[in-house]
Amino acid sequence: QPSTELSQRIEQANTQLQPDIRLECGEHDSVIVWLTRSDKRNALSFAMMDKLIHLAKQLTHWPDIRAVIIAGEGKSFSTGIDLADLNNPKNLSAVAWELAKPWQSKFQRVCLVWRDLPIPVISVLHGHCLGAGLQLALASDIRIATADCQFAIMEAKWGLVPDMGLTQSAFGVLRADVVKELAMTARVFDAKAALTYGVISYVSEQPMQAAQALVAELSSRSPDAVLASKRIVNAMYHTTALTLYQEKWWQVKLILGQNRKLAVKKAKDETVTFLKRQFR
Repeated sequence: QPSTELSQRIEQANTQLQPDIRLECGEHDSVIVWLTRSDKRNALSFAMMDKLIHLAKQLTHWPDIRAVIIAGEGKSFSTGIDLADLNNPKNLSAVAWELAKPWQSKFQRVCLVWRDLPIPVISVLHGHCLGAGLQLALASDIRIATADCQFAIMEAKWGLVPDMGLTQSAFGVLRADVVKELAMTARVFDAKAALTYGVISYVSEQPMQAAQALVAELSSRSPDAVLASKRIVNAMYHTTALTLYQEKWWQVKLILGQNRKLAVKKAKDETVTFLKRQFR
């Protein structure tokens, strides 16, 4: 059973996280982060991203928890970024600042903050794990999915490039040719292909139970040894701030380009054709 103090911390955190996120006590001193915008298939709104970043920062200072499990309520883990927020003219200046500022954007931080957490992070995936949802999952340490889960790096469908820390989270997880193919095509693929690519760690009929079993195993080891293992392996695969900035720089160019608008139209009308390549 979780300590009274931990239960109180979780209850207090939930007052700030609701209705987009719910924190729950898991087994073996773990916590479960539930994405709870099930009516939107857990599409990541800007407010939801802010809450996830704040939560991860809080969890960094909870030394009594042994692992974090991230999961989605409803029919999907996450179908990606909330396009209503992304395309809202009121958010244009905020998006421009996130892409222009010289440090990590909100879109990168909401994923990479879990990589920085001093405890193992396990993503439990089902339904759909698309775009921003997939980039969030890739930044976790272990990914367990149902056999019918669907995956995609969706940005190219909208004439954009993955800009949520993929250059860091995919480094050491996926081969470069696999990342290129998936990012360039925006192809939807199943769990069998995801396992072959290395996108997921393994497939399970009961991914939450599998995650809890892994937490039980992890909790039998020294928390400092577990942390050290995470840190040294992550150090093997570390990209520079300049590499992350390339994501943002290319995104700005694509947003300002003409083919971006055509990609949005082509998503609804396959007869739309693109202009010649604008950039080198």
